[in-house]
Amino acid sequence: MAVRPQLGDPLRPCPDCPAWEFGGAPACARCAGLVDGLIEEAWHAYVAAEFGPLSPAEQRDVARMVVQEPHRHDWRVLDAALDLLRCDECGGRLGSGPMACGSCEVAHGFRYAAIETDRPGALRGNEHAVRVNVSVVRRPQVTSAQELLARRLLLPALLVGHLPSTAEAQRFSAVFKDAAARLGTTALARDPLALTRDPVVAELVAGSDFPQLFGPAH
Repeated sequence: MAVRPQLGDPLRPCPDCPAWEFGGAPACARCAGLVDGLIEEAWHAYVAAEFGPLSPAEQRDVARMVVQEPHRHDWRVLDAALDLLRCDECGGRLGSGPMACGSCEVAHGFRYAAIETDRPGALRGNEHAVRVNVSVVRRPQVTSAQELLARRLLLPALLVGHLPSTAEAQRFSAVFKDAAARLGTTALARDPLALTRDPVVAELVAGSDFPQLFGPAH
């Protein structure tokens, strides 16, 4: 069974957290595994189609080749290749280390040279939105709590083909930032979901095209 949902699929509740599937990452291990599966699924399909069975060492050799030519590969294949390589500077997955790691920051920048192809029938820009949200969810250490929350909650809807307009996205961003300022950095770090209980945020979401953004229980 494919990990990635199809356009028009219904949102499915995660049995392990209050979010839709994918939307509980990175805190929910099941959702985080599904998000990682989006990348791994594309990598396995690419390797099988281009090379056939490969050993782990051979896959790392392919990964090095992919990283050298990011513009020739799908963004998920490039992300998977980076996952297979270790950063010489911080020792973590290449491109996923802390912002203080120069090597990872350079490698992360290469991600956006890779190919984005909207799925047939998808709104233009849907694939870019999926890509950005996946990147944020998989690198939570380099973003704010409110951006991580917004990105992870929207990801399930993006995966089944939805896409907020530019005006909607800007409005959501502004309201989330205002709510975060009211709550304060300390409170938000302790409980990021406090944003979902903010009355202004809740009102905006209820009147939007994504009234169940916060998950099936809302």
